[in-house]
Amino acid sequence: MKYMIASDIHGSSYYCQKLMDAYKYEKPDRLILLGDILYHGPRNDLPKDYAPKKVIEMLNSISDSILCVRGNCDCEVD
Repeated sequence: MKYMIASDIHGSSYYCQKLMDAYKYEKPDRLILLGDILYHGPRNDLPKDYAPKKVIEMLNSISDSILCVRGNCDCEVD
């Protein structure tokens, strides 16, 4: 089984798209996300192309293959 591991997208549609491109190229069986998916956190600057709704849309398109854990910037609603 092939795994891809990523973390700390922080709501950046730019970096999520980079991840999606790598995902399509590598074709892993599972994408493991190690948290901090949508929110940048109260002490961090806004990331490049901050657009959590776009990140949700991208990740929902492959939701069957994602396993994730909650990071320190994630919340129960995410």
